[in-house]
Amino acid sequence: MSEKSFKGKISAKGMNIKEILKTGRLILREMSLDDLHETRKIVCDEQTMWAWNGAWSEEENLAGLEKQLRGYTEDGFGRWAVILKETGAFIGMCGLQWCETDKEKVLEIGYLFNRDYWHNGYATEAVIACKHYAFDHLGFDEVFSLVRDINIPSMNVAIRNGMVIRGRFIKRYKGEDMPHIVFCIKRMDWLSEFAASDPVAQ
Repeated sequence: MSEKSFKGKISAKGMNIKEILKTGRLILREMSLDDLHETRKIVCDEQTMWAWNGAWSEEENLAGLEKQLRGYTEDGFGRWAVILKETGAFIGMCGLQWCETDKEKVLEIGYLFNRDYWHNGYATEAVIACKHYAFDHLGFDEVFSLVRDINIPSMNVAIRNGMVIRGRFIKRYKGEDMPHIVFCIKRMDWLSEFAASDPVAQ
């Protein structure tokens, strides 16, 4: 599908872009077609996409953005643009979407960041905010992150988000079997964290 034909279907150009979340350093907002060149810097970069066996094509970048815009309409959420408050830079994508394991359909917190902004804690800050949004605003009982078993940095982000390993499965992608680890945190455990850190509740 060309960019021109895509715009005619679900373009968000010219519309007010919805802001979803704010953290100390970040703003998470819905994406639009105006962000296509920014998503390209991430998903079309070989080094960034090493755990997915290489960069996406221009067509895959467009299809990925189309999927997120459709999710905003159909599900009320998706991967959102992560904006650095200090500069207004688009530094990554983080948010919620439905994903399949070998056993079930789960609500995943997924994240991809421009490698120029790695090692600053931005991914952890964004995923924690998404966890709070899923539990407190949307009322889900559990959220997941599905991480390829060689992607240690993404595993560390999931762990810092309070997640524990629920299981493993094989994902078939680009003609290869890729073992994935299923990380999960339940809402009741998230609430227990708050109770444990609140001196009034003790």
